[in-house]
Amino acid sequence: MRRLRCKHCGTVKTERLDWLADNPGYTARLARNVGRRCRSSPLTDVSEEFDLGWHAVKDLDKQYMNEQLRLAGSPSPTLIGIDEIAIAAHHRYRIVVSDLELRRPIWFGGENRSEASLDEFYRWLGPEKSGKIRLVVMDMWKAFRKSTLKPGHAAEALIVYDKFHVLSHLGRAMDAVRKREYARLVGNDRRYIKGQKFVLLSRWENLTPQKQQALHELFRVNKRLYRAYLLKESFGRLWSYRQAYWARRFFEQWQRSLRWQRLPSFEKFAAMVERHWDGIESYCHVENKVPLGFVESLNNRIRQLQRKAYGFRDEDYFRLKILTCMLPKL
Repeated sequence: MRRLRCKHCGTVKTERLDWLADNPGYTARLARNVGRRCRSSPLTDVSEEFDLGWHAVKDLDKQYMNEQLRLAGSPSPTLIGIDEIAIAAHHRYRIVVSDLELRRPIWFGGENRSEASLDEFYRWLGPEKSGKIRLVVMDMWKAFRKSTLKPGHAAEALIVYDKFHVLSHLGRAMDAVRKREYARLVGNDRRYIKGQKFVLLSRWENLTPQKQQALHELFRVNKRLYRAYLLKESFGRLWSYRQAYWARRFFEQWQRSLRWQRLPSFEKFAAMVERHWDGIESYCHVENKVPLGFVESLNNRIRQLQRKAYGFRDEDYFRLKILTCMLPKL
C-alpha cells in the first residue's frame, strides 16, 4: 500500500484498498462470508469452519453487521413498537424499539424499562423525527406512556396497547379461575382439572380433537370453567371492529355478562381494560390497523438469539445482532 504525505495537515496517510476489511489482515469478501455464516451459526462453529480464532470471527461479524446498518440508513419512523426484553436474571431489562412499517428493530438500549431509559431513545432519534411519529404500540407499562407523551418526544402520537399483552392478562385471569376451582374441589373431582392448564389457555381451533374431547369432559362437570372459557374465547373479537362505537358496545356487553358469574379475576381484568380503554380503542380505526404481531415475533427472534449463544457476554455485540436480525444479507 502506498503512503502519501498530506499537503494540508502534513501527516502521512496510507492508501485504502476497497477489497480489504477494516482489519487489514482479512479481505472484505472473507468478512462478508463470515458475517453471513454467523447469521445462522454460533461463533464457535464458524471459527472451526474458517480455521480462524474465535475473537477474529467475532470482529469480522461486527464489521459485517455495522455495514448492514450503514446501508439500511438512518431511521425516520412514523409507526413504532416499544417492548422490553429480559437480558439476565434478577429483572435486568433492555428496551427494544421497532419500525412497524419497515418491520425491523431500530434501537436497543436503556438501563432498565424505566421512563428515563425510554427517554434515551427519543434523544437519540431527535425532536424533529420524534414529532413525526403518529402511532406507538406498547404494553400497558406506565413508564413507556409517560415518556412517549412528553413534550419534545411523540406527544401527538396515538397510543395503541398491544393485543398480545392484553390477552396475556386475560390468560392469567383464566388460570386464576382454574386454580380456584381446583382448590374448591376435593378427592376424585379434581382429576378433570389436573393437567389442563395449557389446554384451557389455548384457543379452541388450535386444539387437537383429543384435547377438545378432554375439555368437553371438563366442561360437563364444571360449568364455571365452561363459562370462563367462553368469555375468554369471545374477548378476542374486540380487535376485529373497525369503529370505536361498536367496539365499546361489544366490551360493555361482555362486561355485563360477568354479572352473577362469581369470577373475580375476570372482573379485575375488565376493570383494567376499562382504565386503559383509550389505548385499545385507538386500534379500531382503519388507518391504525398496524401489524400487532410483529413486536411479539421480534421478541421470539431475540430469545432464539439468546438460546443459540447461551447468552451474550458482550452487550454491544448482542445489540448489533438484534438490530440486524431483520435486515437482508449483504
